[in-house]
Amino acid sequence: MEPVARRAGVPSGRPDEDRGRLPGRQAEPGGGGRRCAGRYGAGPVITLADVADARARVAAIVRPTPVRSSDAISRTAGRTVLLKPEHQQRTGSYKVRGAYNRISHLPADVAVVAASAGNHAQGVAFAATATGRRATIFMPLGASLPKIDATRGYGAEVRLAGEVVDDTLVVARAFADETGAVFVPPFDDPLIIAGQGTVGLELADEAADAEVVVVPVGGGGLLAGVATALAFARPGVRVVGVEAEGAAAMVAALAARRPILLDSVATMADGIAVRCVSELTLAHALAYVDEVVTVTEEEISRALLLLLERAKAVVEPSGAVALAAVLAGKVPGRGPACCILSGGNVDPLLLMKLIHHGLSVAGRYLSLRVVIPDRPGELARLTARLAGWSINVLDVDHHRTGVRVGFDEVEVLLTLETRSAAHASEIANALAGDGIRVEVVH
Repeated sequence: MEPVARRAGVPSGRPDEDRGRLPGRQAEPGGGGRRCAGRYGAGPVITLADVADARARVAAIVRPTPVRSSDAISRTAGRTVLLKPEHQQRTGSYKVRGAYNRISHLPADVAVVAASAGNHAQGVAFAATATGRRATIFMPLGASLPKIDATRGYGAEVRLAGEVVDDTLVVARAFADETGAVFVPPFDDPLIIAGQGTVGLELADEAADAEVVVVPVGGGGLLAGVATALAFARPGVRVVGVEAEGAAAMVAALAARRPILLDSVATMADGIAVRCVSELTLAHALAYVDEVVTVTEEEISRALLLLLERAKAVVEPSGAVALAAVLAGKVPGRGPACCILSGGNVDPLLLMKLIHHGLSVAGRYLSLRVVIPDRPGELARLTARLAGWSINVLDVDHHRTGVRVGFDEVEVLLTLETRSAAHASEIANALAGDGIRVEVVH
């Protein structure tokens, strides 16, 4: 079977030269930016047969994650939204699919090694144990304790090395060279991509009405696999990738038509905080992906909070970026959009911070600086005014010194619980209308 003509020009498995081009972002092949390359080079891209073989291999270990719709989220988005809950997959993310497909091809007595701060580490640990082999996982010194414990719980030996994942990758590759263990990369491997592509084959069956499938993008392995599978199995559906604005390695690569090493990445979505995609994943994006867009931290927060409140889905920030793009109107079209919720391995302490940030972004918290006369009863009158509006006061901080107020004035910092951004604005305006000096603290 060949992919549809609009994704054609690649019947031999080579990328189409026009696919994935971002208007206004092209760069000359010799343009600026530092280049980074993967192990496998630019191709050839995988085939439907590769993904079908992977599906047969992973069938014994994957957990069913059937697509479901959310009426509440669809109303908010203004279009039908379907959710593919891979955060409920074994090990808490789709990563186990590619890891198992890669590792299951190895001889029985071969050990494996990987480097990761989270999801890939757990996927490799589980797959190694499931195939009866040893796994050594290198994780950064600052990796979260729950993720370290989970990786050990799946049977791997965990070693801490380096400040960031890039450091651990160097150590892991050196370990592979020294010991003969096989290095399992997070995305730069045809078998890894084929394993992730099994999500796409499932979507072809489960989301037959979808107009577009929206995919989180880090290194590009999931995007490459899903787009390839759908190009053959559901050629009419569009595929849109989503990156965090502060870690847009695929956008940079598509613009330059070669992998570009970002100077740095900055995003709460650590699961997709990748400085460079590979030539292999880029080749698939050029061949089969319609568009790659980016989302802001605020958009990620809103999506994460909405999933928690209305879909009862606990996902990590990287798992929420697909929905974030749909909610922000960055995915063209009005038909059904299927969003892949790629992972749910979030540290409980981080989740608390994310919830508070999401509530603030959604206008559910309001912080005010209020200046009132320094007389008995003034604070009581202020809080009584708020109580009259049924406003819940979460925090009060009272300052007389160290602030710029008159000698007979006092500064009060208030944190209030509000219903929305519009409600918060109403409160601030009402207080100002009463003659109170008020300033919104951002």
